[in-house]
Amino acid sequence: MKKKIAFAFSLLASILFLSACTSQNADSRNLLSEPISDNRVMIGTNVSIRIYDRDKEQVLEDAFNYIQELGDKLDVNNNIDSQIDQINAAAGAHPVQVDPDVFNIVQTAIAYAKKSDGTFDPTIGPITNLWRIGFDDARKPSQAEIDEKLKLVNFHWLQLNEEDHTIFLEKEGMRLDLGAIAKGAICDLVVHFLKERGVTTAVVDLGGNVYVMGHSPRGEDDPWNVGIQDPNQARSVVIFTLPGVNQSFVTSGIYERFLTVDGVTYHHLMDPRTGYPFNNEIAGVSIISDKSIDGDGLSTTVFGLGLEKGMAFIENLDRTDAVFVTRDNKVYVTSGIRDEFQLPENSEFTMGN
Repeated sequence: MKKKIAFAFSLLASILFLSACTSQNADSRNLLSEPISDNRVMIGTNVSIRIYDRDKEQVLEDAFNYIQELGDKLDVNNNIDSQIDQINAAAGAHPVQVDPDVFNIVQTAIAYAKKSDGTFDPTIGPITNLWRIGFDDARKPSQAEIDEKLKLVNFHWLQLNEEDHTIFLEKEGMRLDLGAIAKGAICDLVVHFLKERGVTTAVVDLGGNVYVMGHSPRGEDDPWNVGIQDPNQARSVVIFTLPGVNQSFVTSGIYERFLTVDGVTYHHLMDPRTGYPFNNEIAGVSIISDKSIDGDGLSTTVFGLGLEKGMAFIENLDRTDAVFVTRDNKVYVTSGIRDEFQLPENSEFTMGN
């Protein structure tokens, strides 16, 4: 049976906010009324951590340092000679030994590539590096360029040696890009990092990959309320809330990063089969799961599968639900939340199922 989660969901959520106002009556957890928190721009996004446990100031600082360390291993855009850069530089030549964390992330990426029959493909790097949507030098490449780079995209040519923790791209010019899964992976690792250091109640937000730890400071049995911004309004306009306990919330949409050329808008979610952005009825999808890396992998996968196949894909997974928003402003939800799901009155969206 899929886990039932009762909540009202927002549409095309681009920024996630969290509320956890504490009452004056402390519960047995003896939490802080105001969290130890910080917000920093790093790993290409806004990173926020809020800890409600006492005496965790050093843990907070260590967590940010750990995030930067992980980001430096996985980055492919800042010329820092990351472990992914080293793998790409050795493509077609020799395997590269990497840290266990990096190896496990790539291993998970391959697992999603297999599950999705290549709709999700971590060797998409030659294509994403060609378009560079989200960067100042973004451009629409020629069809000839796309055709040439597509010859280098095939996760079957990504070889892993579990005993030695080595990774090898078989063909020269191949390029690993973990951008579709890296934030989720880092989010999960930092959550584990915090738990090992005695943190029980916290919120980790890596630019929209949100994980809520434990129950809300409002009460020992109260979930967190995850608010979702209306993408059609100014920042901080929250229109829906979702309760969650020890859960990940990940949203992807065509509105996040895009490039407009000659009146045509191209979003950043690339189809490894065509070399162009995925082109179907989905405008946004939100994944509710136990792990953030799964939210990342699944959001990209279902974008590629389209609405019908994407819904079926999620329905076959335990403890996972999703909300799809189509370009014609219809909302589709998976069965685990369908009975409890309601759109607010006067919503500009309508239910598709």
